[in-house]
This record gives sequence, C-alpha cells and structure tokens, in this order.
Amino acid sequence: MTSSTWRPCLLAVALCGFSLAAAAAPGEDLVSAAKTQIGVTLTYDDRYEQLAYPGGDVPLERGVCTDVLIRAYRKLGIDLQQLVHQDMSGAWNAYPHAWQLKAPDRNIDHRRVPNLQVFFTRHGSALAPSTDARAYLPGDIVSWTVPPKFPHIGIVSGEKSPAGVPLVIHNIGAGTQLEDRLFAWPITGHYRFAGGTARR
Repeated sequence: MTSSTWRPCLLAVALCGFSLAAAAAPGEDLVSAAKTQIGVTLTYDDRYEQLAYPGGDVPLERGVCTDVLIRAYRKLGIDLQQLVHQDMSGAWNAYPHAWQLKAPDRNIDHRRVPNLQVFFTRHGSALAPSTDARAYLPGDIVSWTVPPKFPHIGIVSGEKSPAGVPLVIHNIGAGTQLEDRLFAWPITGHYRFAGGTARR
C-alpha cells in the first residue's frame, strides 16, 4: 500500500475517532456535573417540599437519588422538572398513578424514580438491563430495586472497580457518592438521555 493510498484511511480513522468522541461527550459531561455534588450533598432527605418552577430544588446539601440526576442535567441546561411536568401534563395515563394524585405535581413528580423511568423510556433510549459491565457507558442512567422494594436510580461514571465494573454516582442515604454498586441490586432499567423530547 502506497502512502497516497493509506493517507485517506488515516483521515477516515481520525474523523471516525472525532465523531465517537463527540458522541461520548454528553455522557462525560453528565458524569462531570454529577461529581460536583460529591462532598456537597451530604444527606438523604425525601420530605415533600414546595419548589420553584422551573428550576426548583431543595437545598444542595440534601436530597434523594433522583436529585443527583436532576442537578447534573441542570448543569447541562436540561431541566428534568420542567420536561417531566410537561410530558406528564400531556400524557398523564402513560405514567404510574401510585400516589393517589389526580393531576401532575411539579413539586415532586420529577423526583420519583418510576416517573423518570417512564420519561427516559419515552424520550431517550431504554436498553435491556445486563450483567455485562461492558454494556454500561459513562453517563448512562441505571435504576434498581433495593430490597425489599425501594426504587433507586443513579448515573454510571467513567471510573471502574478493580474488577472492571463501572462505578456509579448516586445517593442512597449518605449523600452523593461514587461507589461500586452497579450490580449490588437487581437492575430494573438502563437508559440513555441526552436531552429534549426525542419521541412520543
């Protein structure tokens, strides 16, 4: 192969690498945004509160597992509070009705794991849960059921355990943490969401 023959091949490889890096950027940005909560959000507090809208939040030093996602996406200019409220207002019957509500509640709907699961399925990509660590990319969203029946959610990071399992960023009781918990509980959902409302 002459140099004139392989030069276009190198260009194609370079362009391919660039596009892959660009595609991965939103996930890496989400991970970076979530990590800023570590050492800042220190407790777990699930009390119901009246929130501003849009952009409402409880004090940064506390929150629940969903707040890790909400705050990370907000740093990227994506307001899950507003998006979930708008989607529930237009597609109420697509969402679970486990809380005896007659209509959407923009103070709490986005902070409930089952609602985020529906939203990410409707407007992102819902992937099959897997026990293969290679199936999970930085910025992926994973939901679990923590026994006996506690719904939980977190963000897959780019860091891995010594066994090669991606660490997750989540809050299960001691504030936002980076931990080896991906396969600690039964996985109930695996999602990718880059923002917006991709489909209905």
